Amino acid sequence: MMPELGKYAVYVLSAYGVSLALLAALIWLSLRRSAQVKSELDKVERRDAR
Repeated sequence: MMPELGKYAVYVLSAYGVSLALLAALIWLSLRRSAQVKSELDKVERRDAR
């Protein structure tokens, strides 16, 4: 199902690859940061509950 890209195939496919890698990195960083913030918020809430 891939269209014929001719002499531009390397550039097009590498652009797709870089885009997918950047999206994966952004998702991973967002999830990691979310876990850190949740952990910090839980600590603050436990401290205030005392």
